[in-house]
Amino acid sequence: MTVLFVVPPDAVPSGGNTYDRRLSEELVALGVPVRRAVVPGDWPHPDAEALDGLARVLADAPDGATAVLDGLVACGAPGSVLPHASRLRLVVLVHLMLADAGGLSPGAARDLDARERAVLRAASAVVATSSWAARRVTDHHGIDPVHAVTPGVDPAPPATGGDGSRLLCVASVTPRKGHDLLLSALARLPEPGWECVCVGPVGDLSASGGAPASHAGRLRAMCRGLGLADRVSFVGPLEGAALAAAYARADLLVLPSRWETYGMVVTEALARAVPVVAADVGGVPEALGRDARGDRPGLLVPSGDADALAGALRRWFGEPGLRGRLRASARSRREGLAGWERAARDLVAVLDREERR
Repeated sequence: MTVLFVVPPDAVPSGGNTYDRRLSEELVALGVPVRRAVVPGDWPHPDAEALDGLARVLADAPDGATAVLDGLVACGAPGSVLPHASRLRLVVLVHLMLADAGGLSPGAARDLDARERAVLRAASAVVATSSWAARRVTDHHGIDPVHAVTPGVDPAPPATGGDGSRLLCVASVTPRKGHDLLLSALARLPEPGWECVCVGPVGDLSASGGAPASHAGRLRAMCRGLGLADRVSFVGPLEGAALAAAYARADLLVLPSRWETYGMVVTEALARAVPVVAADVGGVPEALGRDARGDRPGLLVPSGDADALAGALRRWFGEPGLRGRLRASARSRREGLAGWERAARDLVAVLDREERR
């Protein structure tokens, strides 16, 4: 079984791109032949050239072949995908339902939703990145089953750990990620000496035109207006050793998202024994998990609530005992995290099931 793995360009770091890349790499490591096809385009808003490129990639696949498609590509292009649904085993990876991404007009959201539903209902199998996301796809699109293949995490050395003052937020700079909530919460903190580094690219699939830059500009203006410019830095996307260094220096990961299907940055922090304060939204509680004693290695707060986020951060700074407990729980949780091989084996189980049908 050779698997055709169809993905969007990965010029900008993102959880979805990492998920696609690491899964395809681990499939190869397990002995599964993979042909990776990168389809240029502004997915899920393709132009005619992108649609033609995807159609050619699928047309080149032999009858009966298994094609694993990133949901951004597949669900934005039913006209290119659906003609092949009867002759290929189409497996669609849903990182985020398109209408949930935000930043779209009601009409555009309905259009994307209809395109996504048509593709997912025609697919041989649908895979989501958390159990919560699988339930969400089932409830919204009426598709059952939806398989959950949760991301793995690469092992990493524990962070050095400091006095608790070094905060890290790793997220694309978009309204969905809640940086405005984070700034509002940080402005409420009386504690001196803290710093917050925000790592992530400007914009994702939910934005178009000048929206990403204007949102980033509003955040920087907000930062200055709240008197936080000397404590909060937006450093852009980091990868490899630079991203690892940011995690290694951090005392606490903060993820204030309004919407998350999983939250890979949560497990990336836990792999380094860094506790987490995050919004209790979507698949984040699943990613945070519990340690061997049943304790959470972090604090969850209601999504969209800057006051609650500020309260959690005040507890982090003001209660040394709490910091110690969360750090101990993060160290314990680190030992139980699953790697990418497990995720690849879960996907292989889905592919084998479809091949036997």
